[in-house]
Amino acid sequence: MFKRPAFLLIMIFCLSGAYGQDTDSLALVRAKWTKKRIAKGVKLLVHHFSDKEMFGANQNISYLEVKQKKGRAPFALGSEPSVLRPTSAFGISADALAAVNGTFFDVKNGGSVDFIKANGQVEQENRLDNNQRASHQRAAVAIRDGRLDIYKWDGSDKWEQDLPATEVMTSGPLLSFKGKQEVLDSGAFNVLRHPRTAVGVKADGKVLLVTIDGRHTSAAGMSLFELSKVMRWLGCVDAINLDGGGSTTLWVNSTGVVNYPSDNRSWDHKGERKVANVILIKKKK
Repeated sequence: MFKRPAFLLIMIFCLSGAYGQDTDSLALVRAKWTKKRIAKGVKLLVHHFSDKEMFGANQNISYLEVKQKKGRAPFALGSEPSVLRPTSAFGISADALAAVNGTFFDVKNGGSVDFIKANGQVEQENRLDNNQRASHQRAAVAIRDGRLDIYKWDGSDKWEQDLPATEVMTSGPLLSFKGKQEVLDSGAFNVLRHPRTAVGVKADGKVLLVTIDGRHTSAAGMSLFELSKVMRWLGCVDAINLDGGGSTTLWVNSTGVVNYPSDNRSWDHKGERKVANVILIKKKK
């Protein structure tokens, strides 16, 4: 039998949490997104949530929504084995429509610390810690004939090499897979708010490349628990976290850097961090 005061406190906590989630999801759904057509089937959406209306904080979300059709999917990976370059530089050199920063990398020496296969060739292997995979090596973005899909590690050693794709990038943690939310641990990386980058796939196959700004009074950033909710509210059945923090950058060829990268600690578009790899949206020929 419940003691009444304790029971009431539990009920109030649960109800307040549900109310908060409903308020946050409504704020996202009702947001008057600034929309821009980048190319056929590629749309940019941006919104600044002010007055602490998203998770009790100011937030800035920018994302590209990309239609995928057979024979017309536009995705590719860009990577460097040792040199670090801004996301925008990757996009410009590839003559791409757009680019978003990719997975985790060696800041000092360059190169990805996660598996990278590009154009059918393995460029980087996972750097394991005590022969164990990190959480950002237990899922992957995989591209075949330009089509992007998200995969979950099956527990085998060579899983990413056997994926049916010519381009593969491991990353994570995985946020959701086949419509089911993944369990996240309570480590600081997941719980604390940071700028975030994520990729999501909707039920109709559309891909979202999402950046969440942070480390500023205008944008607090998100925990991975909050990011997971946002990706679900945006309609993603599969979603994966990429490298974030100062790396978080979304670049569009017709606009430049769209979000507010935090590496210069200023609220402008000039704070790009140099990275080792990106996801590209190619121009359709």
